[in-house]
Formats: sequence, structure tokens, C-alpha cells
Amino acid sequence: MLTTHYVGLDIHKKTISFCVRQSDGTILQEGTVAANCQTLDEWLPRIPQPWIAGMEATMFTGWVYDHLLQYSGQLKVAHPAMLKAISAGKKKNDRVDAQKISDLLRCNYFPECHVASREIRDRRRVLRYRNLIVRQSVQMKNRVGSMLMETGILYNKQKLHQRRYFSQLLRDQANAMPNSMPELLRLSRLTIDGLGLMNKQLLQALHTDQVLADRVQRLMTIPGVGQVLSLTWALEMGDITRFRSVKDAISYCGLCGAEQSSGGKTQRSPISKQRNKHLQTTLIEAAKVATRWHPELALLYEREKQKANRNRGTLAVARKIVAYLLAVDRSKRNFEPAHEMPISDQA
Repeated sequence: MLTTHYVGLDIHKKTISFCVRQSDGTILQEGTVAANCQTLDEWLPRIPQPWIAGMEATMFTGWVYDHLLQYSGQLKVAHPAMLKAISAGKKKNDRVDAQKISDLLRCNYFPECHVASREIRDRRRVLRYRNLIVRQSVQMKNRVGSMLMETGILYNKQKLHQRRYFSQLLRDQANAMPNSMPELLRLSRLTIDGLGLMNKQLLQALHTDQVLADRVQRLMTIPGVGQVLSLTWALEMGDITRFRSVKDAISYCGLCGAEQSSGGKTQRSPISKQRNKHLQTTLIEAAKVATRWHPELALLYEREKQKANRNRGTLAVARKIVAYLLAVDRSKRNFEPAHEMPISDQA
């Protein structure tokens, strides 16, 4: 019989530490290789077959995972928050980390996490880059307002970032500004316009992508769900079949509290910190405006708001949106609002 070999990989920017174990725990190989494709191609054939490799999810894991898929071994990626055996040890270095990862694989205690397909990860990278652009644009707009407030110049907050109003403000207040300020404001305006153009181009590229087009169009049939939310849901959730219930999806989106139970006592936090932060942020923002487009969501918001406060109402709406998104994504059909049944049928 062929004995399975367990390979622990501790991946860094320049180096990869490895440890190869047998089923009985005996270490066969141990060392460090350079983190590049050529070195991996030279090293991997020296691993005895069959083998299973495990690695921690980091920013460097993606390309290593994709490259190792070309070989016949099995690959697993560990959830960093669940991989406590590495950080809890008294002695911690790259060699020890690789040993512990291989040992967890061997004992079947490896906390494996889901790895999205390469095509989803490539498009997710574009969406997250777009989110960065939006944050930078907001920061620049806030900076423009703060510069005007520093010099005591009055302006209309609602119209400040309109091109015509901004140009008129510069002409009218040129004498009241310090000498360096008009040029800084013009540079800020150019930056904001450039970031806005990049945002539109990235969204258009994702919206018309053949891999996402049909799925995004179905999700946008839900009232209150727009282009950004539908793209975020499709790319951050990935394969929707891995979520067995609405509760699993709500937990992944970070719309429920963490639970700590011991000795008959239970403690819950308001919102869990273990979540997909991109989905959580987008869903909360969407829930704040979705009540304008969906009477049922507006009624739900008011009912939950009366029980506690606005935050509870917003969370309830966000959970309901997740239920709608999950149902449409699973059925692969457009959203259809539920109609009241006839009285005869209800009886």
C-alpha cells in the first residue's frame, strides 16, 4: 500500500518553509525554498507520492495554490483565525510552523477553508480595487471640505462637488483664499474626477463580464439591490451551493452576534468580527436605503426599530436582503414578490 505523505508549507514573500511527514509522524524532508515558480518546479518532483499539502491563507497563498494545482497532490488552505496551534506555541519560527501544519494535516485537525475558483478571485480583485478607489475619492472630498473650513470660507455642502458650483466657488473666493489653496483645490478636483472615471470603468467591465452578467442581472431584480451589491454578493459568496441555509449565509456576512457559552451561561456580542467585511459593509449600506424601494422591508425596519433602535432595524433589513439574494441565487430565477393568497385558498 502507498503511504500518504503530509506536506506543511509556511509561505512568505521571499521564502517557503516546508516539512514532509509520513503517516506515523516521521519527518522525511525539511527545509526552505525560494518563493518562485521555477524553484517550486524543481523541488516538487522530489516529494514522494502520494502527498497532501497544507498552507495558511495569506496574501501570498493564491499564486502558490494555483501553481501547485498543476501537480497530482491534494491541496488544503487553513483559516488563519482557526489555526491557533501556530500562534499559541511558546517557540515560533518558520520551521516550527511548517512542522505544525504538517502535523495537523496528518492528525486530520487541519481547519480547512473554502478557496474560490481562479476566475472568481481574479474578478474579486477588480471589485476590491474599485472599493479602494471609492474610499480614496471620499477621503479627497472630505479633505476639500476641511481645507475650506480651515480658512473660514462658506460653501454649500450639497453642491460642493458639482463641477459648475466648484468652479464658481474658486472664482468668487479666490481673493479670500491663501495663495497655495486654489491650486490645491484644483488638483483635488482633478483627482476626484479621475477616481470617478476609474470607478465607472471598473464597474462597467464587471457588469458586462460574461461570467457574471446573467447572475448579476437576476440579483438586480430584487428591490433595493443595485449593481454594486449584486456584484459584491456574486464575487464574495462565490459558489452559492456551499451555504446550506440562510443562517450560514447570514453568519458569513457578519450580520449576527458571536456566541460564547460555558457553564450554562451565554454571552453574545452585537455583531461578529469573524465575517466577510466587504459583504457586511455593502449589505449594511444597502439596508439603509432599501426601505425606500420595498414596502415590506420598510415595515420590517419600523417593527424592529420600535423594539430597540435603528441599528436593530437596519440589521433586520440586511438579513432579509440576504434571504432574498440567497433564494434568487439558488433558484437561478428572477425575484418574484409574494402575493397574498385568496381567502378560499387560505382556508
